[in-house]
Amino acid sequence: MIDKLDAAFRFHREALHLRAERQEVLAANIAHADTPNYKARDFDFGARLSEAVERGRASSSVSMATTSSRHLAGQAQATAGHDLQYRVPHQSSLDGNTVEMDVERVAFADNALRYESNLTLINAKIKSLLSAVQP
Repeated sequence: MIDKLDAAFRFHREALHLRAERQEVLAANIAHADTPNYKARDFDFGARLSEAVERGRASSSVSMATTSSRHLAGQAQATAGHDLQYRVPHQSSLDGNTVEMDVERVAFADNALRYESNLTLINAKIKSLLSAVQP
């Protein structure tokens, strides 16, 4: 039963995680709009979501090697920066910065809207499940 619930919400969980991660990347781009030679970055959301749903998040974790039995086992999430891609600007700037504020603002607002709609959808699903199990 729990496995079926987990599978039912896995897609939305991964989508929310990736939306939050993308929001951080876009916010960093906006924050560095005036930094010379800063290169705007982003990632392919669809490809990352497909990969995350297929393999799960466990594949992106990193575990520490221990050399003694008294060491504590450690595990951390791999950084997401390894598959960020540089965005190609529509118009180049003199200082080498590739952040285009109009593009970044639209992407930021679009991502935030999709995040909110995903949350609304998850809340509706949870409410329908709760109403189904209540007497």
